[in-house]
Amino acid sequence: MVKKAVLILALLIILKPIFPVIEYVVNYDYISKVLCVNKEKPKLQCNGKCHLMKELAKNSENENPISTNKKIASQETTVVFFQEMNSFTITPLYFQKAKRANSNYSNLYSYKFSDSIFHPPAVIS
Repeated sequence: MVKKAVLILALLIILKPIFPVIEYVVNYDYISKVLCVNKEKPKLQCNGKCHLMKELAKNSENENPISTNKKIASQETTVVFFQEMNSFTITPLYFQKAKRANSNYSNLYSYKFSDSIFHPPAVIS
């Protein structure tokens, strides 16, 4: 029961931006004849799309409010404590070359290159 409620809530949150489109499709006749701003201009063939655009804009504005009109308040700060930092230099590190651990090491690995490809026998007797 709880899983179904969480699933329904998640679907509502995901589908929230689509609600104005669903409302437009369901109430197409009412929106195109009553709420349409351009109903006096049939050449535009708006059919309520202007109302749909307004609803989509309102929906997106409610989700992400634009803060361009708000001014950021400047704050004055008072320095309570100040300590001058001493400059520092980075000293380069020198690494010694690594010596070979065992100079008597012999490589016993060998590889024989062959152009022929192994094919299993065609008939087993």
